[in-house]
This record gives sequence, structure tokens and C-alpha cells, in this order.
Amino acid sequence: MTVIVAGKVFVDPEVRDRCVEAHRGIVEAARACPGCIDVAISADVADPGRVNIFEHFESQEALDAWRAIAPRPAASFEHKDVQVVKHVIAASGPPFG
Repeated sequence: MTVIVAGKVFVDPEVRDRCVEAHRGIVEAARACPGCIDVAISADVADPGRVNIFEHFESQEALDAWRAIAPRPAASFEHKDVQVVKHVIAASGPPFG
């Protein structure tokens, strides 16, 4: 079963872009990790204080292996709110139709 970790983190708008950039190395390393389907940490287009989080791994074991070696962000920022959850996916298919 695949695993998706997704949600949003809120930071002060004036540090949001620096926060996203501080995670560049993590995103690059995760995407090169075995079992990683995709990882994205991105600025939200509608909310200047929101950072969107998306991690998609082939399995819980792949996610655990990544977490064991994942680097820290290049800088840390105060989170005003964190709304991130893990989803265990038994089946997937086309989004439309």
C-alpha cells in the first residue's frame, strides 16, 4: 500500500518563501530516495503564509527508511499551525471518470 503525507503548514508571510527554499535539499534528497514517488514542499498561490506539504512513498517501509536518513531543513521557522496527516492508500485510479 502506498503512503501519502499531505497537508499545510502556516508561517509568517514574510518568511514563507525562505521556509520553502530551506527545504529544497530535503525535497531533492527525498526524490532520489528508493521508494519515493514524489515529494513537494511549495508556497500556496492563494495564502501568503501557507506552505503545502506532499510526500508520496511506495510503502510505509520506504517512508520509514527515508525518515531515518532525512536531512534537517537548512533553516528553521516558527510554525503558527500544522495540519499534516498520513494516508495509507489501498487503491488508486484515474482522478476523473
